[in-house]
Amino acid sequence: MIKITNTLSGKREVFKPITPHVVKMYVCGITPYDYAHVGHGRVAVVFDLLYRLFRFLDFDATYCRNYTDIDDKLLKRAQKELGDQLKYKEIAQKYITAYQQDVRDLNCLDPDFEPRVTQNIQEIIDFVSGLIDSGHAYVSNGDVYFGIQTFPSYGRLSKHKLDDLRAGARVRVSEKKKDPLDFVLWKGTPEGTFWKSPWGYGRPGWHIECSVMASKYLGKQIDIHGGGMDLIFPHHENEIAQSEALNKKIFANYWMHNAFVRIDKEKMSKSLGNFFTLRQVFEKFDPMVVRFYYLNHQYRAPLDFSFEDMNAIEKTYRRLCKLLKGDCRQNGDRLQMMDFPIIRKMLKFLSDDLNTPGMLGVIFENANKLKENDLERCAVKIFVQEVLGLTLEPLAKKQAEITPEIQKIIDERAQARREKNWTKADSLREKLQELGIEVQDKKM
Repeated sequence: MIKITNTLSGKREVFKPITPHVVKMYVCGITPYDYAHVGHGRVAVVFDLLYRLFRFLDFDATYCRNYTDIDDKLLKRAQKELGDQLKYKEIAQKYITAYQQDVRDLNCLDPDFEPRVTQNIQEIIDFVSGLIDSGHAYVSNGDVYFGIQTFPSYGRLSKHKLDDLRAGARVRVSEKKKDPLDFVLWKGTPEGTFWKSPWGYGRPGWHIECSVMASKYLGKQIDIHGGGMDLIFPHHENEIAQSEALNKKIFANYWMHNAFVRIDKEKMSKSLGNFFTLRQVFEKFDPMVVRFYYLNHQYRAPLDFSFEDMNAIEKTYRRLCKLLKGDCRQNGDRLQMMDFPIIRKMLKFLSDDLNTPGMLGVIFENANKLKENDLERCAVKIFVQEVLGLTLEPLAKKQAEITPEIQKIIDERAQARREKNWTKADSLREKLQELGIEVQDKKM
């Protein structure tokens, strides 16, 4: 039994698939105009974990994650890097390839489908045509808009009220819209550019793309739709409106959103310029340490990223690898593994809204027992490798970087020892160990 916090209801619910033992899961992917940052990595790991859990529990799971490979940001990047915004496909390919390598380094499984918007243009045109024909969308000077007034339940995911949204809308609203909240499905462009449609040349709006790809690859109704919490409004709200207006049925039964990765209490994002790419972090830490870092935080809790915390997590990951080291010839059969109480307890935490901190706590609480029982240790090791996606390969020793901040702590500790303030010296030693610095003292 798996419990999921459903953004739609605001409650933790027992997961009940549309079809018994079958799961259809769609997760919004990246807009490939730059290298993926730590926030993107968290989304990938969270839903890879959920995918792995369903597979371990013998669900027939299908996972779709898209690429938004046509967007204003891509056009600007193409102009900046290649001097021609119409070379956006080259930019998209460059950063899709980089992203795929980054998430594989994090040991994320490949989704079953990784569609790109540009490969589904005809399907998008057909979808928009259906919304126009059904009275939910209208053409305005080459653009196509979704009429928000035609969908009375708009706002139920984000808990926004239409009147409040209108009150907060900008004073100057496009004259093309019938309502300030109407959103674009198709953006008209000059003759001969991008794709030809019944309404003239243009390209799709952001929101319509995911509705179309989810429907094409998973069906008109899906079990789980996921992504970062920044997508709740307007992106996911608009997906619901488009999909349900056309198909006349519930789009997704469960909506899952992971919390932000933050720097100095602010969301990590490229628009704010306060981000680290995964590649930058991989230069300092093994990707498995980064994955373990994500797993040490429950996915709905904000994650305040710092290299100091990463150093502490690396030390804990080394402990885990050491605890579970050794060859395991067990085949990882799920039913055999469930014979062990520790596996059942770990699974209970993980099935309770992906409570990874609680699950990891079970392992360390039973450290002594695992050291004495090879069969149980092997069962835990295989579970950690297959479900948590941690390889548990020993980390290479690395030379610690002595930053000015670390040197200051070393100097303070040396002074404390000269003053025979052993309590302070021991406290500073522990702080250095948390930062990955081992201190060897000479006799005074």
